[in-house]
Amino acid sequence: MSEVYTEWRPNNSPKLLDLLDDTVPGIGTYEDFNTIDWVREKSKDRDRHREITNKSKQSTVALLFSISDAFSGWLLMLLIGLMSGALAGGIDIAAHWMTDLKEGVCLNGFWFNHEHCCWASNETTFQERDKCPQWKSWAELMVGVSEGPGLYVVNYFMYMCWALLFAFLAVILVRAFAPYACGSGIPEIKTILSGFIIRGYLGKWTLIIKTITLVLAVSSGLSLGKEGPLVHVACCCANVLCHFFTKYRRNEAKRREVLSAASAVGVSVAFGAPIGGVLFSLEEVSYYFPLKTLWRSFFAALVAAFTLRSINPFGNSRLVLFYVEFHTPWHLLELIPFVLLGIFGGLWGAFFIRANIAWCRLRKNTCLGHYPVLEVVVVTLLTAFLAFPIEYTRMSSSELISELFNDCGLLDSSKLCCYTSNSGSASGSVNATAANGLGARLVGPDLYTAMWQLALALLLKMIFTVVTFGMKVPSGLFIPSMAVGAIAGRLLGVCMEQLAIRHHEGDIFRGWCSPGADCITPGLYAMVGAAACLGGVTRMTVSLVVIMFELTGGLEYIVPLMAAAMTSKWVADALGRESIYEAHIRLNGYPFLEAKEEFRHKTLATDVMQPRRGDPLLSVLTESRMTVEEVERLIADTTYSGFPVVISQQSPRLVGFVLRRDLVISLENARRNQEGVVSMSPILFTECDPPMSPSAPPAVKLRSILDLSPFTVTVHTPMEIVVDIFRKLGLRQCLVIQNGRLLGIITKKDILKHMAQMANRDPDSILFN
Repeated sequence: MSEVYTEWRPNNSPKLLDLLDDTVPGIGTYEDFNTIDWVREKSKDRDRHREITNKSKQSTVALLFSISDAFSGWLLMLLIGLMSGALAGGIDIAAHWMTDLKEGVCLNGFWFNHEHCCWASNETTFQERDKCPQWKSWAELMVGVSEGPGLYVVNYFMYMCWALLFAFLAVILVRAFAPYACGSGIPEIKTILSGFIIRGYLGKWTLIIKTITLVLAVSSGLSLGKEGPLVHVACCCANVLCHFFTKYRRNEAKRREVLSAASAVGVSVAFGAPIGGVLFSLEEVSYYFPLKTLWRSFFAALVAAFTLRSINPFGNSRLVLFYVEFHTPWHLLELIPFVLLGIFGGLWGAFFIRANIAWCRLRKNTCLGHYPVLEVVVVTLLTAFLAFPIEYTRMSSSELISELFNDCGLLDSSKLCCYTSNSGSASGSVNATAANGLGARLVGPDLYTAMWQLALALLLKMIFTVVTFGMKVPSGLFIPSMAVGAIAGRLLGVCMEQLAIRHHEGDIFRGWCSPGADCITPGLYAMVGAAACLGGVTRMTVSLVVIMFELTGGLEYIVPLMAAAMTSKWVADALGRESIYEAHIRLNGYPFLEAKEEFRHKTLATDVMQPRRGDPLLSVLTESRMTVEEVERLIADTTYSGFPVVISQQSPRLVGFVLRRDLVISLENARRNQEGVVSMSPILFTECDPPMSPSAPPAVKLRSILDLSPFTVTVHTPMEIVVDIFRKLGLRQCLVIQNGRLLGIITKKDILKHMAQMANRDPDSILFN
């Protein structure tokens, strides 16, 4: 109990304390790892707004204050958008530079990445535009070798050294300064938005360390992305900025409206998709999303996208790296392979969730969890060792996806665009020699090599993504999942293309091909596959499709994306209802009531309430017959978050409910500031003072902290109704009565344990209330 007391410090409190008149510092706040009372927070905000409105009619100063209060929400959104956009731009630039640093350095300035270094060179050829005299590999710098096995060995060694250094720095910084900076952050943000308190998770240290270590983790070459953690970064920005605005600092429900908007900002800067970000917040993470929050989310996402566009981190005057322009329309029968990609995405999503949760549970329950630094170093070592020999795993996941989405054109020199003519001459372009007609699109030797390398890259990406997600470094899931789908889609796209060319006169493919034009666009298949795999893992649908067409600019390909996204969700849901984020919420034991999960069991409130038959009686307070000493002993002997108040032990008629934290702070405040309060002083929750002896010590009046209208249900209320009440009102607890007599209490933890028991899961996995 002393730990709770130390959280409060008196601020010039009056000599005589009457809680009916004065507000005590700390009253109405919450302890760590507890759930907020949504009903009380919304009621406090309505009272505050009503008071400001009434005062605004009395003076000009009050009117100006009312206007500034109404405008403060929009100002906060503007600041969140600017701050998040600036941080995202810096992360993109730094990650691009440090990723290239593993392979070499620019002589014109070490701060240039490979692409920017060669832009200014006049000695770069178009076929080898990634090679220029100003960019030197580590082998060329250290041993002066420009070709041969020595070049390969030195570059291989330096690649692994830089990867290990970046990953080691990331995990050490997280462990030392901000343990909450690891992971993606989206499962915890979903839980926080549902009303749970995790102190420090969105703090300034978490923001600083997550920003730095995110760059290091992405640059290390691990199979992770920065998109999920950027949602966490944006929410940290929002939480830090909320402290400058009184109405958001003092009200947890209002702050969660801001955090919902910040989630939209995170996706907006991660993908350059402001509309998709708003839909992502609405569909995936938000628990309470009023219409006002929708407008503010849109504004904040717009500001963030504009800020990122102004920084121009990719140097292409666009928000994203994956912008594509496909010139061939898709055919109706191509919906069949698109649906097959959706099935693959659903299977991959279900497999990934089960495999990753099994690995995380192994990490949690064995000695592996005691050595997070060693785990990160070993996984990085294996990833770098196996990734370097293969071109498509050596490059960053973002560059890989960009390469796979690309539609081969006349000027492309990629191996994925290396086709041959009928005569066998290699061609690096799509339309090589129109005289060869359709034969110019037959697979060449380099493309065969690229195909088996992609197949091997697909296998490695799948394995390393399973192992990497959940390690003690910032790790996102969007880009690795998209990479898996893009590889699978590109492989299927090339196969379909060759099938159409070789059977272009058949009944199925007749009219698809014409001389000098593409039959099929393999890049489109990569895009659809990326959407399918991301949907299978996250179970997103509407927001996913919007993000994909904002990400690529492929507006005319909405139907293939929709078909793949829906098929992926159906297949994944058939194999398991939870998304990866909900699975991690359950793994961590957070008290999260999923709105999508239906309660179908025919149980009653009496089956779930505490105490059960044979348990000790419910701990209650009486409205006028308990002393300070008795209440303090009850607080010391229990860990409950609050106590029902009844008329008396003999007549347990319900009066109200008081929170433990409010009670502790009020008693401590009364002992310090109210004259004559001793252990035998009576505690009063009554409206009128009962008759007392003149020699009796002064009473401590606590009626103002008493909730006089707690939510109640009867013992015969079906649990499906109780669950709906908890979901839709965001309750912490509900009291069970019969004919006005208090019989028990149901908390959110009791409901989650009951639901776990009904689903044949371990009810003790729910760790928090």
